This record gives sequence, C-alpha cells and structure tokens, in this order.
Amino acid sequence: MSLDNKPIYTGGCQCGAIRFRVEGKLGDASICHCRMCQKAFGNFFAPLTSVRGTDFQWTRGEPRRFQSSNHVKRGFCANCGTPLTYEAPDGMALAIAAFDHPEELAPTIQWGLEGKLPYVDGLSTLPGYTSEGDPESAEFLKTMISYQHPDHDTDQWPPSGPQGEADK
Repeated sequence: MSLDNKPIYTGGCQCGAIRFRVEGKLGDASICHCRMCQKAFGNFFAPLTSVRGTDFQWTRGEPRRFQSSNHVKRGFCANCGTPLTYEAPDGMALAIAAFDHPEELAPTIQWGLEGKLPYVDGLSTLPGYTSEGDPESAEFLKTMISYQHPDHDTDQWPPSGPQGEADK
C-alpha cells in the first residue's frame, strides 16, 4: 500500500527489459477468448486486467506495439516477446501473468466466448504434476539456470554474468 492507502502492483516482462508500477484499484480481471487475443498471447485466451483510473507508469523501458485492429494496439517486449498490454480507446489493460503476484488477480469475467476453444473447460480434469514430480525431467531441472527476471523490482537488469550474455 502507498501512503494514501492505494494498493501498489508491480510487474514486467520475462527478460526484465520492461517493468511497470500501478498505484490504485485495478479494474475487473478478465479472460478474453476471441481469436485476436488468442493469437496475441499465443495461448487459449488472454488474461487481462484494466489499469484505467490508476496511477500507471513504465519504470524500466517501454513496450513495442502492434496495431492489431483499427481500434487496438498490443504492447509486448521487443527483447523477449512477452505480451504486456491491450490498448483501446477506452483505456489500457495489462497481462495478468506479467504482474509480480498474478495469484492476487483472479479473473471475474470472460469475454469473446464465440472464440472459446472447446477443450478449455476440461483442462482442470487433465492429469497434472508439479515440475519436480516428473521423473523424466529431474536431471534437466536440477541443472537449469533461469535467466528470467525475478518477480520484484531490481536496480539493474540483467545482472553481470552469464544472464547478461544470454542473447548477445
């Protein structure tokens, strides 16, 4: 919380080149099933939350934008490709998973149901395992070094070392 009791949220892209800060009450968290959102996120749907009426700022970098229709631009990190924004005449929404604590932003409404893929409702019935629970991936996971930006603000990114050399 800020000094004036407004909630504060932070987040950014996978590589850390772009970070944001939101102060104030977010709009309804939603998922959109329309085909345009599916393609923009490369996923079954787009999970978004509105930042209209908040104090929003980019704190590191700024997204590149793609004009996906005559009304909408989509912001993304030009370095790592992380989808970040949905920008329309009535305001901007941010990708829920780009927040440092996406678990706090549960969707409350769905849009674009005409594009909903027929198997989405059954996903929770599929067998599931934790990453560590897959014996075929145990060695792979033990040796993995993540170059992903952590889920909190950093003074500098990437740090010196192999992470900074990953894409040169």
